[in-house]
Order: sequence, then C-alpha cells, then structure tokens
Amino acid sequence: MSTLRARLLCSALLLSLAATGAGAQEPAPVQTPPIETPPAENPASGEEPTPDNTPDDAPAPDPDAESEDAEATPAEPALPAEWAPAPTDAADRSAYGLYLAGKAAVVDGEGELGARYLAEANALVPEQPRVREQAFTSALLTGDLGVAASVAPSEGSPAMVQGGRLVQVVQTFAGGDARAANASLAAEPIASPHARAALLISPWIAAAADDWERALVPPPEGADPATTAFVRQNRALLLERRRRYEDAEAELKSLTEGAITGPVFRRPYGEFLERRGRRDEARALYETAARANELDLPLARALERVEARGRAPAMPTLMEGAAEALSAAAAQASAEGGHEFAAVYLRLALNLHRDAQGETRLAQVLTRAGLKDQARTAWSQVGTEDPVLYANARTQLAISLDEDGRPEDALEELRRAAAAAPSDPRIALVLAGQLAQAERYDEALAILNGPVLNTAEQGAQVHFIRGAAYESLGRIPEAEAELWAALQAAPNDANMLNYLGYLWVDKGLRVEEGAALIARAHAADPRNGNIQDSLGWAQFRQGRFDEAVATLEQAVAKEPANAEIVDHLGDAYWRVGRQREAEWQWERVLTLEPEDERRAGVEVKLERGLPDGSAMSVGVSQ
Repeated sequence: MSTLRARLLCSALLLSLAATGAGAQEPAPVQTPPIETPPAENPASGEEPTPDNTPDDAPAPDPDAESEDAEATPAEPALPAEWAPAPTDAADRSAYGLYLAGKAAVVDGEGELGARYLAEANALVPEQPRVREQAFTSALLTGDLGVAASVAPSEGSPAMVQGGRLVQVVQTFAGGDARAANASLAAEPIASPHARAALLISPWIAAAADDWERALVPPPEGADPATTAFVRQNRALLLERRRRYEDAEAELKSLTEGAITGPVFRRPYGEFLERRGRRDEARALYETAARANELDLPLARALERVEARGRAPAMPTLMEGAAEALSAAAAQASAEGGHEFAAVYLRLALNLHRDAQGETRLAQVLTRAGLKDQARTAWSQVGTEDPVLYANARTQLAISLDEDGRPEDALEELRRAAAAAPSDPRIALVLAGQLAQAERYDEALAILNGPVLNTAEQGAQVHFIRGAAYESLGRIPEAEAELWAALQAAPNDANMLNYLGYLWVDKGLRVEEGAALIARAHAADPRNGNIQDSLGWAQFRQGRFDEAVATLEQAVAKEPANAEIVDHLGDAYWRVGRQREAEWQWERVLTLEPEDERRAGVEVKLERGLPDGSAMSVGVSQ
C-alpha cells in the first residue's frame, strides 16, 4: 500500500469520525412551519425565496445588483462613480475607497476588517442605503452588534429593517434599559421575518421591565405549534419566578405529554421538579428522555446530576432566559435553512449571556451556512469552562484547518482537544488518525495501543488505523492481523475491503483472496477511483494485462492527478506492448509530485523499461 493511499484513507476516516461522534449534539428543534407567513425577502431584489428551495451553499446576493423587477422595490439612489466633492475622513480616505475596501475584505474572508471599513464609509455617506445595508449586514455576521445597532437601516427590505429593530431592542435590553426596550416592543411589535424571535424574547424583556401583564400573555392565536410550545415554556419559567408553581407545572407537564414536543421539554420540566425537591420524579423523566436520545449532552448531565444528588439547577436569570429564547428561535430558523438569521439570533443571545453551549451553537450554524472563516473564529472562541464542548470545538477547528491544507495546525488543535478530554475515545481516535496521516506512525500507535483505545470494546476503526500504521512501518504480519480484525467488525466496509485486499495483492501474499476482497469493495463503491485502481492492479498481478489496461484507464479518468494510478497504467501499457504510451504515462507521473521512492522507480523504468517477468513497478513498494 502506498504511503499516499494510507494518508488519503486516514484523512477520510478523520472526517467521518469527527462528523459522527466527536462533537456535542445540538438539541433538535421541533419541525413545524415558521410563524412568519411571508418568507424572508432578498434585500437586493425584492424576490422572496423560501428556505426550502434555497441551497445552503448558495452565494449571498450582491446588494449592488440591479433588480430584474423594477416594480418590486422602490428605486434607490445609485452609488455615484465619484462624489463631488468626495467625502473623506480625517485620514483623507474617501467614502468610495472605504466602501470598495470593505467589500473586498469581506470577499477575502476578513469579515471584521470589512465591517469596519463599511461602517466608516456609511458614516461619511449616511444617505446611501446600500452602503448602510452592507455595513449593517457585515457587522451582524462578524458579531459587532454595537455597530450593527448604530447603522441599522430604517427603510428598505423587511429583513433589513425589522432585523435592525430587533438588534436595537436587544442591545437596549443588554445595556440595562429594559423599560425602553419593552416600550419599543409594545409600541410597535417587530414584524416578519423576525416576528418569531421577537415573540420569544418579548416576555423576558417585559419581566425585566416589571411589566408582568405583558410578560405572562399566553401564546397568540395562529402561531405555529413549535413557536407556541416555546412561548408556553417561557411563560412557565416566568410563572415559576412569580412563585405560581402549580400554573408553571401545568404548562411544563402538558408540553412533555405532546408527541412532538415531549422529547424537547422533558429536561426543562425535570429541572423544575428538581428545584421543587422532587428528585425521583425528575430522574424518571430524564431516564425516559435519555432512552429516546442517548447523545443529548445536557440531558446526560442532568441525569448524572440527579443520580449523584447534586444541587438542582438554578432558575434562569431574565438575561439567561432571553438568551435561551433567542437560541430557540435560531434553532427553528436553522432547521428551515435560514442559517444567516440563526447566526444573528445566536450572536444576540451571546451578548445577553455568554457560555460555551451558546458559542458552540453559533459555530455550528456558521458552519452550516458555509461561512468558513466566521465559523473558524467561533470555534476558536468556545471557552474552557466546559471541557467536553471545548474539546469538541478544537476538533471541529482541526477539521476546518485540515481541509484548508494546514495539517500541522490541525494536529495542534487535536492535541488541545485530547488534553481537555483525555478519556474520550472518539477524540483519541481522531488524533491518532491525524498522526497517521502526518506519517507519525509511532505516535499514532502509542495512542492506539494505549488504555483509552486498546480495550475490549475497540471497534473496526481502531483496528483499521492501527493496521494502516503497522503497514506503513513495514510490520506486515501485525498489519494483516489488525486489518483482518477491522474487516470482521465491518465486513461490508469498502475502504477496509480495499485496504486489506490491496495489501495482499501488492505484497504477493494472497493474490487471489486479495483480488476477491477488492472486487467486493468495487461492487460496494464503483465510483471510487482508488478502489478501481486496486482492481486493475489485482488484474495486473494476476497476469490479466488486457483487463488491467481497461480497468486502470477508468481509474485514471476518475483520479487523473493520482501519481500511483498513472504509474500503474504505464506498467499495464508496457505489458501489452504499448511502450510509447507507457513511457508517456511514466513521464506524467514525474509532473504529479510523486513521493521520492516512486519518483526513483519511475526514472528507472523510463531508462530501462519493465524487466521481463516483472509484475510490479520497479523500485516501488506500493
């Protein structure tokens, strides 16, 4: 097996492990239609795409693009090519220059710098709505809520105007003036597409303003079931704060009895029961919920706490309750595909109450939105007060860095994750995989053979990475044993079938048995170019050169930049008498940055060709 192929498989395993097991789970929102009947509007064009038909990775609309429907939005003053006289700041920077620099910085992933430039441009030309909208949007996405509140547009699309009002209200509340925030909401409720977020946070602001009549208003008629349920939960918590315990319990108990809402609200009801000294009832509730969702980290911790007879969780403060209300709105928005709205709500929530869970939620949403740079910043800001969430954040940051071709930085983040959660086998396995990918096999084996992973419960993936590390070190018998154990645990895994089959074929150990494993792998994953190459190489080693040519040509078509596969095709061409084509393929190998051992072997073949009877690449141990 080539070192390159081992690295590719370990890298793929790193991603799959991190995606399936190394992270804390975000609570799933209740899936129901949103409260806002009109969908969110496109600030630039006035069109109304719905979350269901807008792909998550669709590029953001260009606010400078002209609308195709001139009647859809009021005409805006165009940005002039030059101002006369040109507005400049104290440093003699022009408004237009700052605007262009801000847009360029945002495109280049420097969101904070871009937001600052755009805010400075807006200060020079406050009459330009497009500059104002761009400054507002950029400030929101980078988390500069003070700037966002100061440049919030008062006219334009509802998404912008109502979003600006929401930011201003929350910032006023966060600044300590709950009465002003409550008065603003009472005078003019925030409308679609941010009505749901406002509806959920309003009771907490009203309570802080000592306006209990508004704080305890029941859910409005016509609201969707999910929003109604969260309003009722908030009302229950506020009733508890008013010491109306029977009314609070009636709301919470009813929520847990719903077929859809039950799993979401069992933990909040259990926490209420703990505060009322009814620990046994709380434990029974948590156990029921845990059977339905074993990966819910807050629920697992609640169960541990009540079993250990720990202190009941405190009633949330008004700021904490408002932050959780915004988090609930964010979960619903994200479930509908509105990841950017969700990110705004979560940034507002963190401004009210910052904790590792909220930081994790924000990073998750930014990742889903495809905002890689902002997501990476968010993952890096998850605090150390919660070791599990911190370790998960460093793991996710490592994945992002590895995807960007920064494996050493990724490795450093994984070391931080493992130090924070030294007994977590999932993180240990991801770290071992990254070490193997970096060809630091002895370090990888030290973890794989250590007490965290080398247990009776170790799964196929532990055996697989250990086998790949042994194979790369030339410890073939040990590699065979581990890869065979991995295959017994996951007999239909295409990568594991291919890896062991290729090892047997390439080393000439069990060519026929290896070829059979590779054939099974190819049947399971026929589009995989590496597996196609293994199939062709098995045919080559069996002396079926014409078949090998056809198979390897297909492999090269799938992986044209893979030096190993191109090298194999050259060998196959040589064996069927197509020497010029073989030499052309070998020359191509040298342009594909092959490893030193492969380069040396190809140079020998270009000078001498394949010797008679040779069934493998000269000078190359694959």
